[in-house]
Amino acid sequence: MPERITAEDVSHVARLARLNIAPDELELFTSQLGDILEYAADMAALDLDGVEPMGHPHGLRNVMRADVLTPSLDRAEVMAAAPSTESGMFRVPPVLGEEL
Repeated sequence: MPERITAEDVSHVARLARLNIAPDELELFTSQLGDILEYAADMAALDLDGVEPMGHPHGLRNVMRADVLTPSLDRAEVMAAAPSTESGMFRVPPVLGEEL
């Protein structure tokens, strides 16, 4: 395993990325970036021969119910109960100052 990342490495990367890192933050970021790189090295070391690529770790299934026709309200009754209709549709007040 390569040696752990140094504060100078982090400072150099920060300069390349045009990030201003305060001296008191440098030690924390060096430790955190070192941990991330160690984890990435652990992942790279895994033997993945024969492992199929996947888009999701769990099997997906459709959780929607079947679209089955069921009895509904009578359209004429609903439209008759509406305060205002026009051409078989509900008529509503203008929205956001729109003129009719």
